Amino acid sequence: MRTGPGPAPALLDRLPERAALDGLLEDLRAGRGRALVMRGEAGVGKSALLEYAVGAAADMRVARAAGLESEMELTYAGLHLLCVPLLDRLDALPGPQRDALSVAFGLREGPAPARFLVGLAVLTLLAEAAEERPLLCVIDDAQWLDQASAQALGFAARRLLAEPVGLIFAAREPGEEYRGLTDLEVRGLPDQHARMLLRSVVRFRLDEPVQDRILAETNGNPLALLELPRGLDPAQLAGGLGPVGAQPVPERIERGFRRRLEALPADTRSLMLVAAVEAAGDPALIWRAAGRLGVPAAAAEAAEADGLLQAGTLVRFRHPLVRSAVYSAASPSERRAAHRALAEVTDRDRDPDRWAWHRAAATSGPDDEVAAELERSADRAQARGGAAAAAAFLRRAVELTEEPARRSERALEAAQASFQAGGLGAAAELLAVAMAGPLDELQQARAALLRGRLAFASGRGSDAPALLLKAAKQLETLDVALARQTYLDAWFAAVYAGRSAGAGDLHEVSQAARSAPSPAGGPRPLDLLVDGLSLLVTEGRAEAAPVLREAARVVAEEDVPLAERLQSSRVALAAAALVWDEEHWRAILARDVRICRETGMLTQLALYLGPMAVMAIWRGDFAAAVSLAAEEKELAAATGAGFVRHAALILAGYRGDEAEDASTIEDVAAAAQAAGQGSGVQMAQWISAVLLNGLGAYEEALVKARQAAEQAPELYVSMWALPELIEAACRSGRPGTARDALARLTEVTAVAGTDWAQGIHARSRALLGEGEDAERGYREAVERLGRAGFRSEQARAHLLYGEWLRREGRRTDARTHLREAHDMFTGIGMRAFARRAGRELLATGATARRRGADAPGELTPQEAQIARLARDGLSNPEIAAQLFISPRTVEYHLSKVFTKLNVSSRKQLDGVPLSRLVAT
Repeated sequence: MRTGPGPAPALLDRLPERAALDGLLEDLRAGRGRALVMRGEAGVGKSALLEYAVGAAADMRVARAAGLESEMELTYAGLHLLCVPLLDRLDALPGPQRDALSVAFGLREGPAPARFLVGLAVLTLLAEAAEERPLLCVIDDAQWLDQASAQALGFAARRLLAEPVGLIFAAREPGEEYRGLTDLEVRGLPDQHARMLLRSVVRFRLDEPVQDRILAETNGNPLALLELPRGLDPAQLAGGLGPVGAQPVPERIERGFRRRLEALPADTRSLMLVAAVEAAGDPALIWRAAGRLGVPAAAAEAAEADGLLQAGTLVRFRHPLVRSAVYSAASPSERRAAHRALAEVTDRDRDPDRWAWHRAAATSGPDDEVAAELERSADRAQARGGAAAAAAFLRRAVELTEEPARRSERALEAAQASFQAGGLGAAAELLAVAMAGPLDELQQARAALLRGRLAFASGRGSDAPALLLKAAKQLETLDVALARQTYLDAWFAAVYAGRSAGAGDLHEVSQAARSAPSPAGGPRPLDLLVDGLSLLVTEGRAEAAPVLREAARVVAEEDVPLAERLQSSRVALAAAALVWDEEHWRAILARDVRICRETGMLTQLALYLGPMAVMAIWRGDFAAAVSLAAEEKELAAATGAGFVRHAALILAGYRGDEAEDASTIEDVAAAAQAAGQGSGVQMAQWISAVLLNGLGAYEEALVKARQAAEQAPELYVSMWALPELIEAACRSGRPGTARDALARLTEVTAVAGTDWAQGIHARSRALLGEGEDAERGYREAVERLGRAGFRSEQARAHLLYGEWLRREGRRTDARTHLREAHDMFTGIGMRAFARRAGRELLATGATARRRGADAPGELTPQEAQIARLARDGLSNPEIAAQLFISPRTVEYHLSKVFTKLNVSSRKQLDGVPLSRLVAT
């Protein structure tokens, strides 16, 4: 095993930590990627362990970065520091990733890149840099990385697998960005080694009780043991270091550093303060700024002699706590002077954001000129995709603005930027500042709109519709286009809240939208959707259908600008579903999912996976549905979004494993209920009815189907619940309930002549029919649903037809349809319905055929997804880009797929039945 440099004090008895680091390095040498987060208080030895890892990685390429507290507001500052030595491989990245990283680093201009696309670009860049030899990336003080850098590195770290890339983060308290990574807690030294280290610092004999008290107070922290006793005589140490527990160890260490600073010359302290606020450690810049304060470069010598500072290629402090001590020991006027000096020597053209930040920090009172510079910095940050940085610049601009109206305007802009960055708490605070001051009518309306969006995003689903409705009404006379967009947001929020909505329910929103002013010029897709959906609620489905059908067609077929697509696509899917327009539903999904993957818009992508899973399941493609459910789970982890996992929910209902799938449905329903997501609760009720009908638990299915179908007006989930209600009611001996539900289903399918709509209607109608009418309905259902490609629903038609034939005494005919249903259900993976068909076959005197070689292979969800994409002809880089992993990880998974499926090439995947490409 390789060893690193000699044992620094912090490395005494660090065998478990060193073993973990050695294990990571050995994995890299074996071609396996790993990420590790070391956490522990300041001074406990994390940096020393990083140095050990770097020393032990002499045969590897090493990239380093450190988070700096003063740069937390500069977008991608930490990531840029890490990646600069690797940018020689930038041209090897796929075009969208290369462009995203170039814009993020300011190497070229372009639209702000999606943060997850930047994360994927970082993963690919690291993998490319590791082609010739393993790459080790060490990031110290990760708790101070800017948010954009932390998110990108955390995203890449979670996807390391087949790349010889290692990422080691050291942080006092790791943030959410590192959730899911291997955690290594670094604690203080054990008693034996702590005593040894203390004796190396204190040259005179300490009484045992005093020694014990010092060890207790420092808790084995190596830096504390080295620093706190420094310069104290026996009398000062006789009582230990102070009251036990009076201050946390890092604060005690910082206090010790401040004590040492007091002994240094004034010029040395001034130079150290300049170095503390100049985060990059550029010696030339520091010396020039110090010169502005009348401080010679030689002033650094005293700090170097005391071991607090090292001036070389870069100016470095011994420990971040030294930097903190320097800054906290300075007076406000001294800090402002240091920032002012740095602003004067910073190149405004090359680094305008740092120049503006230093100017702002040098300003003690209101200054509109500086505030305006910060606004320009915010614009540049937004262009790079740095919403968090933009929010920080604007927040400081608010603080420097005295004129009330301008202050409120900037506070509103800062609140909007904070909202975009995911800082919901900060956005709410800034919005309160904005609304406390004078706002014109348009600004008041924009503030009301932000209040509604904050309510929706923060999980207050029942509050959002009313707030958004109020904003839409305010905007009508000010900005018609934005008003109509807000009505659409309110409509969607009301659907989302369902019965949880109080004021601002779906009917109230729709009534208001119907009276909204018409748009200037021709209607956009968004306007068609507003009109169609409000007509649906106020006038009925027949009046709304032509408008909804046209809206779905326009979004699916016409070249709609990206911004408009993002505003309207999700609701256009609802419009297509409402008129049973499967063709345009699939077209909208295909285009928008491709756009989301290409641009890295993972949050938006997650919203499309549920509709994709519904369509895949209805078409009998459980392999795709399983992969979509797995991807949905991964996206939830990557984005931290709290959306309902619709793909997993729908798959659970149709798959039909009673205990496991019922539990999944209950969990989703409970989470949706807690979040005020009425639509999620309703969907869980519908899917429960599907599961229970498959299990033959018709009484329970009736309850769930009735709950899902009762939401008024009948939108897509409620209309999908009607066939389940009809089947459960018929099997429970409640023909009256079934007839009422059929009347409603007849109304909602009458607006569409599609095979999907008419096939579902024919199947449900046959359940209540008799003689030739029933048989005609079943045959029509089998034919239409087969023509539509809805294999799952066609199999259910075969099952119901077979059950009817058996009860009619036509056992031979019944066997034909029941066996067809059983084979289809088994091939698709609908286990509960397959068992139900098998029981019916037994009742006819026949038995179901056993599955042979087409049984599902033992593939993981990601392996199944990769196998299907490879079968469809995508290359490894194309698969990697679609699944947000690296090409080497794709290659790794494909090798396992080939082994499990007993094939040796991608071409041979063409001969593998789809049923074998389903994850177990």
